[in-house]
Amino acid sequence: MASAVMKKALNPIKDSLILRVLSSRNLRFSSVATAGNPESDDTSSSFTFNEKKNDKGDSIYIKGPSSNSQRETTSVTMPMSFMTGSIVGKRFYQQVSTREADDGNGWTVMLDYRTLKTPSKRPLKLPTLSLAKAIAAEWEYQQTDGIRPFTMPLMKLACTALERVPLTRMKIIDYLMKKFNQDLVFCRAPGDSDLTIGVFERQVEKIDPLLQWVESEFGFMPVVYSSFFGGKQEDGLVNAVQNLLKKTDDCELAAMDAIASAAHSLVIAIGIFRGKLQIEEAIELIRLEEDLQVDKWGLVEGGHDIDIADLKVQISSAAAFLGLSRRY
Repeated sequence: MASAVMKKALNPIKDSLILRVLSSRNLRFSSVATAGNPESDDTSSSFTFNEKKNDKGDSIYIKGPSSNSQRETTSVTMPMSFMTGSIVGKRFYQQVSTREADDGNGWTVMLDYRTLKTPSKRPLKLPTLSLAKAIAAEWEYQQTDGIRPFTMPLMKLACTALERVPLTRMKIIDYLMKKFNQDLVFCRAPGDSDLTIGVFERQVEKIDPLLQWVESEFGFMPVVYSSFFGGKQEDGLVNAVQNLLKKTDDCELAAMDAIASAAHSLVIAIGIFRGKLQIEEAIELIRLEEDLQVDKWGLVEGGHDIDIADLKVQISSAAAFLGLSRRY
């Protein structure tokens, strides 16, 4: 299951620029996991994040067993730069594995004998074995000369879903709904201008079927507009979309938030969530107007190509996270 979903998600990003993008940019997710207090009485072996800076800057700090421990344990604390994209220390572990959570509810990732933990020092308890194996693969991929957080989008999304979303769920939903009326797919180029007629025709061809699908799903046809300031959708459609978001679980909402942020479109995020859109189709819709400009004026190397690769990483990783987190 994990390998099938990952292969499907990574297929669109088989690009020679992918490592260049990952090393030059942080993946932009609108919800970012926050770090908790690194101090804890937990004596279990763990891998955690630390907001406090130690004497070694971004190096990994390994804490030895406390004097009152019943058994010999260690904890590994990461600097807060892990969440901002910097290279953090050298690889300190040999083997990555997964195991069922202690309470039998979920799965965890193990770095040697250490349990991977969230920034607030709670076990990284994942809903499915498939997602746990995918995140384990991200850790296994890390090189000996340094841990590169920008190559672990699934890990970041998991931290967001487990820590950020439960605390800010309504704020996330309110923000998504605030931007809903300005959704990318509702904006239509004027059809009475020679400069935009090509864009208008392509939007009718590619986007109208998606809008018709929205009508069949929610019972209201979206209103399209040509104003930069957006328009207003019917209250029935707004309420139906809002109710859908409220019914999502934390992993689903984190993934949809990430897709909507990258796509500037909640409708495209819902299309991926409901299975209407594949990753390649979503990327085509997001880049529809810009791709027409590239076809007309040419591609700027070091600009358009990196933007395309960056978008593929963001949409593919969020879509993969969405699929892997579902219990079938």
